[in-house]
Amino acid sequence: MAERRVNIGWAEGLHARPASIFVRAATASGIPMTISKADGNPVNAASILAVLGLGAQGGEEIVLASEADDSEAALDRLAKLVAEGLEELPETV
Repeated sequence: MAERRVNIGWAEGLHARPASIFVRAATASGIPMTISKADGNPVNAASILAVLGLGAQGGEEIVLASEADDSEAALDRLAKLVAEGLEELPETV
């Protein structure tokens, strides 16, 4: 299983707009993956309700993971999106 640990770069955490940006990027990757708090249970990264349910705050560490064979690049892109707190989807997602 591939995994990336990253601190959330959005000041407000994964709420509303940031969660929507993240979920769109996760869905666009086409790779099944999960997201969790560092000490929590993983949830589907493509589910807005699951991501909002994490209650992840700005600066908190999250874990992105996938069992897909070709997930490394997708996890790298999503980790960068989360760490930098990007307000728009980068064209590479």
